[in-house]
Amino acid sequence: MSNYNTNVVKKPWGYEYLAYENKHAAIWFLYIKYNHATSLHCHPNKTTGLILLDGQAETSFLNNSNKLNPTNKVMIRKGLFHSTKATNERGAWIFEIETPVDKQDLVRFKDSYGREGKPYEDETFEIPKAEDCLWIKDIPEAYNFANCTLDVKNITDISEFADMDDSLNIMFLKGGILTDYNQKVAGPGDIVLSSTIKELTEVFKKVDPSTLVMIIKQQNG
Repeated sequence: MSNYNTNVVKKPWGYEYLAYENKHAAIWFLYIKYNHATSLHCHPNKTTGLILLDGQAETSFLNNSNKLNPTNKVMIRKGLFHSTKATNERGAWIFEIETPVDKQDLVRFKDSYGREGKPYEDETFEIPKAEDCLWIKDIPEAYNFANCTLDVKNITDISEFADMDDSLNIMFLKGGILTDYNQKVAGPGDIVLSSTIKELTEVFKKVDPSTLVMIIKQQNG
């Protein structure tokens, strides 16, 4: 039986492992080797967001593609087929956030490694995590990882977004920004530029007191 809390999943393109999880969202870390790519796949029932931490990558869809440099992100709706390829000789270091949490929610369409139509890897592809594998705690704390600073913060007042640099990516882990009638404008699983959040807060000034976010900043950028 799979144990994603303690194991790494081996892939033909590299490896991935669970780095954070709560009942709303999960973060997986992916390392993709140079000139290798994930399958062209979709998630029928969950939304995912990708953010490149280090290296370079290209995320392709059926009809177009996005080139990613460090701290660039892409949000992927339910059912959208996509594939990510490492285009840098050092490979690509990527966070993938999913909501709802369901690693088995996967449909493979095309694949360079013969996995078309096959489900997610079973426990035979798992090996124990190394000591340097990242685990993000569900409390405010800062981490240095993959040439980035990952600052996990509890946001209790909407004004706390005001002083953040416009270029920062904010990943919502819990809670979120709310309308006056408690509809979420941004919530778990969303990756939003700070500049966009500031625009939203001109109208939506309520924040869930349980809000936990990760602020992702490139160290050499």
